[in-house]
Amino acid sequence: MEDNEEPNQEHIENNDDSQVALTKVTGMYKDWFLDYASYVILERAVPAIEDGFKPVQRRILHALKELDDGRYNKVANVVGHTMQYHPHGDASIADAMVQIGQKNLLIDTQGNWGNILTGDRAAASRYIEARLSKFGLEVVFSPKITEWQLSYDGRKKEPVNLPVKFPLLLAQGAEGIAVGLSTKVLPHNFNELIDASIKHLKGSRFTIFPDFLTSGIIDVSNYNDGLRGGKIRVRAKISQYDSKTLVISEIPYGTNTSSLIESILKANEKGKIKIKKIEDNTAADVEILVHLPSGISPDKTIDALYAFTSCESSISPLGCIIEDNKPLFIGVTEMLKRSTDYTVELLKRELEIQLNELEEQWHFSSLERIFIENRIYRDIEEEETWEGVISAIDKGLKPHVKHLKRAVTEEDIVRLTEIRIKRISKFDIDKAQQLLDSLEERIAEVKHHLAHIIEFAIDYFKNLKAKYGKGRERKSEIRVFDDIEATKVVIRNTKLYVNREEGFFGTSLRRDEYVTDCSDIDDIIVFTKEGKMMVSKVDSKTFVGKNIIHVAVFKKKDSRTTYNMIYKDGKGGATYIKRFNVTSMTRDKLYDLTTGKPGSQVLYYSANPNGEAEVATINLRQVGSVKKLKWDIDFSDVLIKGRSSKGNIVTKYAVKRIELKEKGVSTLKPRKIWFDDVVRRLNVDGRGELLGEFRGDDLLLIVTQKGMVKTMLPTLTSHFEDDMIVLEKWIPKKPLSAVYWDGDKERLAVKRFLIEQENREDLIITEHPKSYLELISTDWRPMVELEFVKPRGKDPKPNVTINLEEFISIKGIKALGNQLTSDKVKNVNSLEALPYQEEEETPINELEVVEEQENKEPEVKEKKSESETKKEDLSTEDSNDDNDIEDDGQITLF
Repeated sequence: MEDNEEPNQEHIENNDDSQVALTKVTGMYKDWFLDYASYVILERAVPAIEDGFKPVQRRILHALKELDDGRYNKVANVVGHTMQYHPHGDASIADAMVQIGQKNLLIDTQGNWGNILTGDRAAASRYIEARLSKFGLEVVFSPKITEWQLSYDGRKKEPVNLPVKFPLLLAQGAEGIAVGLSTKVLPHNFNELIDASIKHLKGSRFTIFPDFLTSGIIDVSNYNDGLRGGKIRVRAKISQYDSKTLVISEIPYGTNTSSLIESILKANEKGKIKIKKIEDNTAADVEILVHLPSGISPDKTIDALYAFTSCESSISPLGCIIEDNKPLFIGVTEMLKRSTDYTVELLKRELEIQLNELEEQWHFSSLERIFIENRIYRDIEEEETWEGVISAIDKGLKPHVKHLKRAVTEEDIVRLTEIRIKRISKFDIDKAQQLLDSLEERIAEVKHHLAHIIEFAIDYFKNLKAKYGKGRERKSEIRVFDDIEATKVVIRNTKLYVNREEGFFGTSLRRDEYVTDCSDIDDIIVFTKEGKMMVSKVDSKTFVGKNIIHVAVFKKKDSRTTYNMIYKDGKGGATYIKRFNVTSMTRDKLYDLTTGKPGSQVLYYSANPNGEAEVATINLRQVGSVKKLKWDIDFSDVLIKGRSSKGNIVTKYAVKRIELKEKGVSTLKPRKIWFDDVVRRLNVDGRGELLGEFRGDDLLLIVTQKGMVKTMLPTLTSHFEDDMIVLEKWIPKKPLSAVYWDGDKERLAVKRFLIEQENREDLIITEHPKSYLELISTDWRPMVELEFVKPRGKDPKPNVTINLEEFISIKGIKALGNQLTSDKVKNVNSLEALPYQEEEETPINELEVVEEQENKEPEVKEKKSESETKKEDLSTEDSNDDNDIEDDGQITLF
């Protein structure tokens, strides 16, 4: 290296003995990039904690204040005025101003400011107008306590921070991307922020959650106080308009109707969902009608919209703000605390300034009274110099100023000399004293506020809520979302085929055997005759192994689907029987359901979606001294274990064939189903209210406030309307009793009926627009109480108790019913029902089954004694209980 080489250059040797010069990046690159990054973070992207504004927003508000005269200003004019303070183009200022205006908090707008629901842009800035809102004028500005700085060119003064006396950052939200960091503070509800501020001032704990102008439904379970790593889920509000139409009435934050409809159309093109057409009727409120083809489930489509479109999305907040010219990552709780404490400090400073001004006003008013009342102005008549005038007034005031709160200054005396002769001649001692008294009262009041600054701040926030909180109630509904499995709601948009002999399955084998409809995100489970099993994602063509005996769509975590299997353990080995579930497995891994010996073969197989256990007949080959060649075996005698279990021995002798003798019934218990009112979904996890134990054909009974009654299968994906008033297990023989107002005949009617047809929706009141359901009861013997309206000038009629079972007989569901009373009724109250013993069909209990089997036992035992085969049967082997999956019912015999 030469001696005169620059110190920031180094030489290194590579393997080829050549030298390469490395130059460190210093000087302008290092300093200028750091300056640029600091500028972007502090002056453009991240808001300050003091007022919640980014610089461009602060300058827009300052410009609006300077232009404020109570009238609207053209936005183009405001933008031009803002450019005196903001060294950027007009487009960025106009966009920032439109964003502020669309939040409907600080700016009163006039003209087309765009639509956050539809995504329509605002008109050009020369066509729209704006002025500060009353809330903005009251909360944002206070020039006397504002710290000022020179603008970028030194010609103007602009505020360092605006004295915002409200948690504005949390109310409006903020989003920005800087160099090396970003921020995303979600907007919160106006009234809830005020309530939280009051709680903080009182020393109570509080929790705040986001609220969006686009409404929608939100899940804040993982909000994490708005810190990094948190997440909220937002959903559109979707309801069923009728059996073939869905209506979207609220949209998620971050979307608009245009982007939402586009995502639905894309999902339809990809085959994830199936829709007929979409209508966008959005105006002041969102209304998107989604029309469905015939045969498509509305409930399943709702879940599919959440799973495959922008109807559901996740938002990750990131609380980053500027404090003391440095970025700081804090949660929304801490933001609110700091903002509230800052508001208290601003209120205190305003009170201190107000107190100082009042005391100065009281001081000069007292001096003025002394000066005029004691005719001190006459002492200056003979003075010829200014110094003499000042000295004469000072000398005349001294005997009368002992009660003043501070010393008299030369400035005070100069102000006295400026009093006009007209004011002196019209001076009224009583009015002067009244002024002093009122000033003293105000001074005492301000001092009281300063001494109780927290109470004053609480009253300040309460006053804000009273003046501006109306119409700012929460828009986004907080719920806990259930997780939607995409494979359960996706439309089956393709067909699955199988070539059993060659061992292939897929969607392109159209010349081979059709299996079922499936979707392109499904997993497929396959069993082969050699006892192999594999789960693989659906594809055009996949090889598993020759001699496929079962292929179906794989359902994860299904513990009810049970596979029954009898297999030969290797060439010449014993025959085993086993039952197992498959609830989880590694995709594309080949599992062996036998012991793995060469020559193992499946002799009998069935897949049972509800744990059915059939009876099979075993036929042995006639070999040697084997006497018993045929007997029945019941799968219900075999315990359900893991897929890797060896199973129980059926026989050591060669099996000729196995035949299905009798189809089985479910060996699983009835499934308990609960209703979780928080997410308004059914579940089997014990959350919410227990609806009962359901077998395969049991139905739910649903009644809505609109008078709609229906029964339906208790599927876990079902949706329930908000006006649902009855949800219970349906007992077909149990009558329903309804009291309703008949708008057509203008009478209170009562009817008792049975549901005539399953899985159908019926209206049980008249279709007149004034008809409404008053009361519905599912008791066997319901009792109601009538409260009557008190007639004018008469004693009220006593309440009447009615036994509806005796009052009216059971009629058809479309019957109008009988008039309940001709008097005006105030209330219809439901009373405790009369006792009733339900007649139930006596099920065959386990004892009867055992007795019946014992009666047949001698014949069975006699047959058993003829051969030693049965002694070897059903000897249990150890097993590993690793559960796995489910699938469609299918029986295969060999």
